[in-house]
Amino acid sequence: MTLYLWFVFFLAVQVIHFIGTWKLYEAAGRKSWEAAIPVYNAIVLMKIIGRPTWWTILLFIPIINLIMFPVIWIETLRTFGKKSTLDTILGLVTLGFYIYYVNYTQKLVYNANRSLTPESKTADTVSSLLFAIIVATLVHTYIVQPYTIPTSSLEKSLLIGDFLFVSKVNYGPRVPMTTIALPMVHDSIPMTKQKSYLKWPQLPYFRLPAYEQIKRTDIVVFNWPMDTVYKFFDTSKRRADKPIDKKSNYVKRCVGVPGDSLAIKDGIVYINNKVLVLPERAKPQYSYAVALDGKTPIDFEVLLRELDITDGAGFKDDVKKDTLYFRALTEASAARLRNVPGITNVRREIAKGSDPGIFPQLDKWNADNFGPIYIPKKGKTVALTTESLPFYKAIIKEYEGNDLQVNGSEIRINGKVATTYTFKQDYYWMMGDNRHNSEDSRYWGYVPENHIVGKPVFIWMSWDTNGKGMSKVRWDRVFTTVNGEGQPQSYFKYFLFALAAFFIGEYFWKKRKEKKNI
Repeated sequence: MTLYLWFVFFLAVQVIHFIGTWKLYEAAGRKSWEAAIPVYNAIVLMKIIGRPTWWTILLFIPIINLIMFPVIWIETLRTFGKKSTLDTILGLVTLGFYIYYVNYTQKLVYNANRSLTPESKTADTVSSLLFAIIVATLVHTYIVQPYTIPTSSLEKSLLIGDFLFVSKVNYGPRVPMTTIALPMVHDSIPMTKQKSYLKWPQLPYFRLPAYEQIKRTDIVVFNWPMDTVYKFFDTSKRRADKPIDKKSNYVKRCVGVPGDSLAIKDGIVYINNKVLVLPERAKPQYSYAVALDGKTPIDFEVLLRELDITDGAGFKDDVKKDTLYFRALTEASAARLRNVPGITNVRREIAKGSDPGIFPQLDKWNADNFGPIYIPKKGKTVALTTESLPFYKAIIKEYEGNDLQVNGSEIRINGKVATTYTFKQDYYWMMGDNRHNSEDSRYWGYVPENHIVGKPVFIWMSWDTNGKGMSKVRWDRVFTTVNGEGQPQSYFKYFLFALAAFFIGEYFWKKRKEKKNI
């Protein structure tokens, strides 16, 4: 929905509210016109039902308001004496329109001094649960979100089974574009294949202020831009209509920011003609071919454990068994293998030829030799030709919502001939550290700013799916930071110490309080 449509929708909601409640306002000693003034009517309603004024803010926060509206309907009905179980059910199943019936057909008795304390243990429990859900949803949507690492694309920096806290505030909390959805779940209801949201209505993209910008080498969580496309290079095959904020969550390292020129030469990333310098914690991995002399026995099981190789290895020729291929090795691991007796050569594999699946699907580059390309910056204007269009086609049509038509060498945007295009938002280039086992921007291109979710900041648990018993927990990764200088350090022991100090302090404080009361 456009801003104009949202304005019309907002006014329609105000009219609906006024028609259904003006008599209630009068019965409460207010003026009927107060029910018609946007925002002010909500503030007055909070006074009528005896609830704090700040609840008004919750009514205008997407997703949170879905929980608040039913609460306000029930509170309004109870304020005017409609507090039976049947009244509550009717208020909910009619989506609040039962208030219309009360407003026009019932004798309105305003109970200004009604008790706000729950009348039963069940009501108290429900009230507490609603408050907990509201707070949890607020934190999950706008402050911090839990996330699990599902793949090895950032192996060594982030491992499969790492449980992260992703900060929404670093890059600015994104206001949900999908306005009707179950709280604290993503695109489907847990343990079902049912969607957890309605596609309409959609809010325009808006992001609250950030306290830092995305920097090169930052690890970033984002919505996968191509989640709606079945195949990158043949988008006619199958499409799914998913809102931006309900596309699958991905986590990669940002290697290019808006305005950069990016190229990949023999697997090495170059930004503005300079080699991209990665932080110490980053451990880029590549595929390697390891030649064996065929005579010296090598205990590969011990070697794989020592080097912490997780992507496995195999012989290309099971008969000769003279070359072992590793899917992912760090440079340090490769150097270690060069010193193993029986290994005659360790060679990093570099893709040859062209790959039709590589962005922008021109069949001219591959995953190790790519570019240079320009990473679009908001407000920057580029020339549009049939040669440059493949790089920006998805941006113009999909990400920025224009009508794009191409007839021979003529390009039309929104019906007008276009020889240039000015970008409406920033774009980023995301890649995995596991260079030969990562589905990233090399295959589907730029990540729009409105797809950015947040920044991983903390690993609160790490679970090794290959471990046994308590060994499944990677204790050295529990309570470690994702970013920072030097190697990761676990703060779990400090957490346990602080927790023990809290309980001991609380015990002695209670003892002291009991002595004072004697």
